[in-house]
Amino acid sequence: MKLYMHPISMTSRPVRLFIAEKGLKAGEEIVDLMTGAHFQEPYASLNPNKLVPMLEDDGFKLTESSAILKYLADKFDLPEYPKDLKKRAKVNEVMDWLDTNFYREWGYGLCYPQLFPHLKRPTEESQKVTVEWGKEQSKRWLQVLNDHWIGPKNQYLCGDEITIADYFGAGLVTLGELIRCDLGAYPNVVRWLDNMKKLKTWPQVNEAFYGLAGHLKDQPFVAL
Repeated sequence: MKLYMHPISMTSRPVRLFIAEKGLKAGEEIVDLMTGAHFQEPYASLNPNKLVPMLEDDGFKLTESSAILKYLADKFDLPEYPKDLKKRAKVNEVMDWLDTNFYREWGYGLCYPQLFPHLKRPTEESQKVTVEWGKEQSKRWLQVLNDHWIGPKNQYLCGDEITIADYFGAGLVTLGELIRCDLGAYPNVVRWLDNMKKLKTWPQVNEAFYGLAGHLKDQPFVAL
């Protein structure tokens, strides 16, 4: 098994963390996003999306972080993706919610247009409007994450047992650390992230991510 990834990719990090925590045997190949390697051969033909991550397992290729997490959990019969129909449905629900609601505004509205030049809007006015909209919508979704998905009692997104939804969500939510977002208004989110950061391989897997955060520490951002 081989994972094509980049260590600071928000969607690669959850898969790398899950593989590391569960001790799965998988090689890694860095696709250097900073030099545009994802747009070049041979990777461009391997994955026409030209994105990471991508898992290759004995000729079988799978893209999308959420799908890869589900595949790995099923392949190795891991409890983080419950077999019980209703419990599994709840995991699927929160992963879909993270991907289609939260990440849209948090990633592509607030964070990415400020972090990556190719996602910056073409005019100063359109950039300002996009980021402000992303900021306000992110507040809405963070409140839902805080009050509904986690709540005051749950340790994780689907109750008191960690699931692949937590791996996926933690990778996306911590994106805000790059622009120095303060999540103090969402104490349940902070508590949940603290639980995730206690995983033994979190520091190792996220070393490059925190290196980037340090590199950006003096850059001005619009943040929560």
